[in-house]
Amino acid sequence: MSLDSFKCRRELVVGDKKYTYFSLLEAEKNGLADVSRLPFSLKVLLENLLRHEDGRSVTKDDIHSVAAWLDKKGKDEREIAYRPARVLMQDFTGVPAVVDLAAMRDGILRLGGDPARINPLVPVDLVIDHSVIVDEFGTPQAFANNVELEYQRNGERYRFLKWGQSAFDNFAVVPPGTGICHQVNLEYLSQAVWTRKDEKTGEIFAYPDTLVGTDSHTTMVNGLAVLGWGVGGIEAEAAMLGQPVSMLIPEVIGFKLTGKLKEGVTATDLVLTVTQMLRAKGVVGKFVEFYGPGLAAMPVADRSTIGNMAPEYGATCGLFPIDARTIDYLNISGRAEDRIALVEAYAKAQGMWREADSPDPVFTDTLELDMSQVVPSLAGPKRPQDRVLLTEAKPSFETAMEKEFKKAVDRSKRYKVDGSNFDIGDGDVVIAAITSCTNTSNPSVMIGAGLLARNAVKRGLKVKPWVKTSLAPGSQVVAEYLEKADLQKDLDALGFNLVGFGCTTCIGNSGPLAPSITKAINDNDIVAVSVLSGNRNFEGRVNPDVRANYLASPPLVVAYALAGTMYADIVNDPLGHDADGTPVYLRDIWPTTTEINDFIEKTVTRNVFKARYADVFKGDENWRAVEVEGGMTYAWPAGSTYVQNPPYFDGITKEPAPIQDIEGARVLGLFLDSITTDHISPAGNIRAASPAGKYLADRQVAVADFNQYGTRRGNHEIMMRGTFANIRIKNQMVRNETGDVVEGGYTIHHPSGERMYIYDAAMRYEEEGVPLVIFAGKEYGSGSSRDWAAKGTKLLGVRAVIVETFERIHRSNLVGMGVLPLVFDEGHSWQSLGIKGDEKVSILGLSGDQLKPRQKLVAEITFADGSTKNVPVICRIDTLDELEYFRNGGILHYVLRQLAA
Repeated sequence: MSLDSFKCRRELVVGDKKYTYFSLLEAEKNGLADVSRLPFSLKVLLENLLRHEDGRSVTKDDIHSVAAWLDKKGKDEREIAYRPARVLMQDFTGVPAVVDLAAMRDGILRLGGDPARINPLVPVDLVIDHSVIVDEFGTPQAFANNVELEYQRNGERYRFLKWGQSAFDNFAVVPPGTGICHQVNLEYLSQAVWTRKDEKTGEIFAYPDTLVGTDSHTTMVNGLAVLGWGVGGIEAEAAMLGQPVSMLIPEVIGFKLTGKLKEGVTATDLVLTVTQMLRAKGVVGKFVEFYGPGLAAMPVADRSTIGNMAPEYGATCGLFPIDARTIDYLNISGRAEDRIALVEAYAKAQGMWREADSPDPVFTDTLELDMSQVVPSLAGPKRPQDRVLLTEAKPSFETAMEKEFKKAVDRSKRYKVDGSNFDIGDGDVVIAAITSCTNTSNPSVMIGAGLLARNAVKRGLKVKPWVKTSLAPGSQVVAEYLEKADLQKDLDALGFNLVGFGCTTCIGNSGPLAPSITKAINDNDIVAVSVLSGNRNFEGRVNPDVRANYLASPPLVVAYALAGTMYADIVNDPLGHDADGTPVYLRDIWPTTTEINDFIEKTVTRNVFKARYADVFKGDENWRAVEVEGGMTYAWPAGSTYVQNPPYFDGITKEPAPIQDIEGARVLGLFLDSITTDHISPAGNIRAASPAGKYLADRQVAVADFNQYGTRRGNHEIMMRGTFANIRIKNQMVRNETGDVVEGGYTIHHPSGERMYIYDAAMRYEEEGVPLVIFAGKEYGSGSSRDWAAKGTKLLGVRAVIVETFERIHRSNLVGMGVLPLVFDEGHSWQSLGIKGDEKVSILGLSGDQLKPRQKLVAEITFADGSTKNVPVICRIDTLDELEYFRNGGILHYVLRQLAA
């Protein structure tokens, strides 16, 4: 129960129900001056502290520090303990989280504790959405056949998750085939205002709906005024187990929106513009909050498209306030009427309701966009912030061919595809995928794609034969309204048949290309292209045969499938010709905003949402047929290649061992800027020749049954073998005969000088008793909040990662796994120090009790010639809570010891 130092506990009556809440307006009267001027996002944090004030994890001074933000605006680095209302998971990240919980039950038994104490204390929803692969496409049977393959491949994982659902309280699983976790969260799970009944008193508490998720795109729900962001699985597990999220009170960047989008401009174009602007502004580790007159007519679907991309623009979140548009969405999406009434009443009582004349909040800094200036765009070929105007797409790709891919532009070079009547060449679009939560949650772009397909079919246009087309909606609601609008048949006619409900191409589940096309690409070093309506286009992510990847709106995905190449100027050149030989241009088939809105009004209805979410946890007959055995602890199957008991708690003691200095470490990897978690964390297909592939082959798993890293995230043996194994990663230590850096997960073992896989080198160093470090440049760890990027780093024996800058989630995850994150002091880099990778590294000042958050330390570099340099580095353990996690060897070890005490 809160100490309520500011006497702000009040009662709110809505209809015939009474709710207890902690009033910000009363707190303002009782000592928190001017907090009504705070950004909406900080009001949510402030309410959280008022409600959880216990004098220990949350003190009166902590609460005062949020009010003091109005003067310091997030620059005083004040630590607070934040408790989200709930946790969201998807299956790629959720399976290892449940594995860890199961392992913790075994671990607490070793410490003499009660395994029943390892149980979620807040609601947890896990949505199985990342396991469907686009194996079959372009046929009416594609969906059914892909589902069948999904269950064949993932039977072990699904049995394990069903066990978790029965073994753990407060843990619910949304079965496969329902939708993408973020869209299910937006359309169904989120409530905007959360409630909890006190079992002792019977009181019902009302407070802002908040969450953390094990996927960085948890921020999508920011469009519904729900504060949430992505964390590593280890952080999420701690939150589930009652631990607060330790965070610094953030800077909040206000993004003012004015005007409205012009005809022919989509929400995707808007979000790519916003992403580019915020990347240029620099918002890593900061909150972004949207305000201004442009919000008045902006629907939640568009807001969520912008919120979804927060990881791409680098922010912790991208929040919108509660207003009339929020209520509109809650209504149309089928929320209960009493909940909708509560959301409006609560927001108004708390000063969290936005009106047209609401005064602008105080922000750390601001920027502004007139939406009427947004123009059609794509982003690529490698990063979501690299926006390209549609009018410049062709010349931009030509430049990328020369600069990024080091190939001269020569469109005359085409190569025959075996067994076909066509050839392919550089720049050909071989994947066109309508996929990802970013856009499939937005009816305007989905209906737009369907209408463009209808218009194209009417004019006799066809998709090029080398294009793999797919439609993977983010929820069953999308399929319902496309059918209701009679647009699915037109998408089908162009090959955009339904392939599954889940995150497919965007996460790397694009499935294989036709073998003959793969052969032509690889034999002739073709730079093939994907165009997808997703949020991720990092190199090596979408498909191993595709080197250039562009993000685009769903209608533009269809358009590029028709054009078949990035060398097409689809603005000025025809996409094809009709039966009479008349050229057909994009402008001829592009639907108007009025047409799109008319279809939305007729087909996207409250009844559709209510029907599709009526029994969301039941699943189809495949899910219901999955058999599960109950039990307090899991019976780990010894022969499983999907789920294994991880070694984190082997030999755990009741008290942690003292921290030791790192002495004589070798360099495992030497990387440049922008090494993402997609480079570090295992993802995509498992190659037969890789360490993970050899592991599976040794256990008689056929190559056809390797599945992918994402579905095997519950097996640490496979995942540690795939860490730093991305086919496009470049370890600057490894060069070929001509001096060029070799792509792939290789390193040089020292002092032998042998080149080998990073995993093999790490195991050899372990045998030799040698600790390891990683060096890198700026923005290390950007991308998805994948816990395995940190877990794999830990299991490979890496003690410290030394970089110029970290991105927020990965730095936190490293601490959570007991790996020391360090940044060079201003002006230093591994290049400026002349590091080549054959050095020895010692980190001094760790032993004893001397380590402090953000402490300056010394890295002693011993070069191959015996000379040394003492280099100042800064410890990026940012808070005292993080320091406790590090001292314990990780956040789970800390929690386990606390629960066993």
